[in-house]
Amino acid sequence: MVSLSEPELLGLAGFVRPGAVCFDVGAAYGMYTYPLARLAGPAGQVHSFEPLPMPYRILEAGSRAFGVRNVRVTNAALGSFTGYQRLRLPYRFGVPIHGWAHMQDGLKHPGRFRAARTLEVPVYSVDRVCELREISRVDFMKVDVEGFEAEVLKGAEWTIDQHRPTLLLEIEDRHLDKYGRTSAEVAGSLIERGYRMHIWHGRRWNRTDRVSTRRRNYLFTM
Repeated sequence: MVSLSEPELLGLAGFVRPGAVCFDVGAAYGMYTYPLARLAGPAGQVHSFEPLPMPYRILEAGSRAFGVRNVRVTNAALGSFTGYQRLRLPYRFGVPIHGWAHMQDGLKHPGRFRAARTLEVPVYSVDRVCELREISRVDFMKVDVEGFEAEVLKGAEWTIDQHRPTLLLEIEDRHLDKYGRTSAEVAGSLIERGYRMHIWHGRRWNRTDRVSTRRRNYLFTM
């Protein structure tokens, strides 16, 4: 199963221990939610966020069907503040491309797909979720939001400063450029906070000091 998924899944066990509290931001169909739930165990928690209706329904139904009791799935996006924002869902040949959906607010370059549907979705910040749910610590956060990563990190500043969670981020200039951001900016903001950046290669995490076009996922540890 892992061979058909992202290889970084093989490296989660070194950072997600039994009892861990995890966030899966941009959960889609649960590629990371289910492995995180297994690693965190019955004493842990996985807070999964997916704004698109269909992937959310499938993930929520799957969690119930498989009896995954330590997962809480929320039909919402995460960003820098709480409210409602527009989400742009591209279409190609009349078919929705869920993997390319992205927040429309703050968008500077719409990308290559002109046909799109706009949805209004609820948005929370990580800090606000922790407050509302009385989450006392966060150990791990995976964030894959098609270029909106900087906004998610902005809304998690208190949580990051207080708990120093391990972070697994998708960082790609082709997505960040939609919002006028760069990979150096996003990675640099975490390195300035004292984080160390890693890539998964040769079945282990390797330190790196820059983002490459050959990689999309980067692990940040304290």
